[in-house]
Amino acid sequence: MPLLFALLVALAVLIIFVALWRTLGRQDPIDARLQDYALDEALPGTGSGTPEARKRTRRRPGWPTVSRILERRRGGQRLATALARADLPLTAAEFTLIRLGLGVVGYLVGSLRAGPGFGLALGFVLSYLPMVYLRRRHGKRVKAFTDQLADVLTMLTGGLRAGYGLVQALDLLSRQMPAPASQEFARVVRSVSLGLPVQQALREMAERVDTDDLDLVVTAITAQYEMGGNLAQTLETISETVRDRLRMLREIQVMTAQQRFTGYFLAVWPVLLTIAMFFINPGYIKQLFAPGWIRIAPIAAAVMEILGFLVMKKIVDIEV
Repeated sequence: MPLLFALLVALAVLIIFVALWRTLGRQDPIDARLQDYALDEALPGTGSGTPEARKRTRRRPGWPTVSRILERRRGGQRLATALARADLPLTAAEFTLIRLGLGVVGYLVGSLRAGPGFGLALGFVLSYLPMVYLRRRHGKRVKAFTDQLADVLTMLTGGLRAGYGLVQALDLLSRQMPAPASQEFARVVRSVSLGLPVQQALREMAERVDTDDLDLVVTAITAQYEMGGNLAQTLETISETVRDRLRMLREIQVMTAQQRFTGYFLAVWPVLLTIAMFFINPGYIKQLFAPGWIRIAPIAAAVMEILGFLVMKKIVDIEV
């Protein structure tokens, strides 16, 4: 107990000093905006085309050591991309430190209640919860954007036929459509106004959103923008295809709703039951985490629960 109390005090002091450090050393807001719109390579004469300058712009000075470690690994780059796709205002270093902090808290609490074994399991679960939230946030954002895409194409087609240019029609979308479509198209318009080519701004939007439908739209716009042709007619055809695909997808979701709910219930119920028994009768549930071969039982149960949930999710996941 004295050792754990000392560790908690040391962690609190560390968090206070790190908060002061981040408050006193913030990134230049102009550099941050240029970095958000990928202008470190597009604008000439800024001195940001060198690899050293690009490294400086990709990393905020709040967590330099953690940022350097993550930049050398592919996992750090994938995490930064996932944060951008989920529209979560955190850097990869900040998100990693949050996961580490939750893992430490879970280990300490679990160790105090049921021993180191339970502490490791609880710490792993708590450290994985931010990834679950990140994926759910990204999934909700992609679903919301996909649901808006047909209306976006209809409005874009109407704007082009009314005589608007492509950038003017995108600006109209950013002012008329709700989020998240308005946010993404407003970002494209601001990027173009700062000097970024339209094709590159659209491609970066497609990478952030990460949907096949938007990739098809961006490819069509890029091809028509470079080669010419009737862009409004092409977008109208794509709009009809997207609407038919969304209708079929919703029909499939209705038919598989019972199976999906059953999978979620079977995955969550054992965990909730274990937690309830732990608080009602800790001595009874602690026997599963006692030293010896008995520890294999909860590990095997957790593995089988995860495998069963993944199998059921894969069965009802029908691509359209």
